[in-house]
Amino acid sequence: MSDTETPTELSMRMRLASHKSWAATTDRTARTAAARKASHHTRFLVKARELHPDATDEQLAAVAKSLRSAHYTELALRSAQARRLNAAARRQSTGRNAAAA
Repeated sequence: MSDTETPTELSMRMRLASHKSWAATTDRTARTAAARKASHHTRFLVKARELHPDATDEQLAAVAKSLRSAHYTELALRSAQARRLNAAARRQSTGRNAAAA
């Protein structure tokens, strides 16, 4: 990023590079194979099998769905907590700056 490049310009430049990269990709499935193999979906099915080794495929799918929902709910909770703490720190910092002035 140059000194004069705005965040919007950086975003546009990154999108442009992404579009060019995908345009140069003839086999999209092969390009994303590793990511799919390591996807969360697989991770949740593995965990479901560990928790319930004798369950049917249908039961495992339901458990994996619950595990996935729990995972994303936990991420949302952590994100909300981090935003709250950051906002409190900003308010505190702004208060200190105002008191110093």
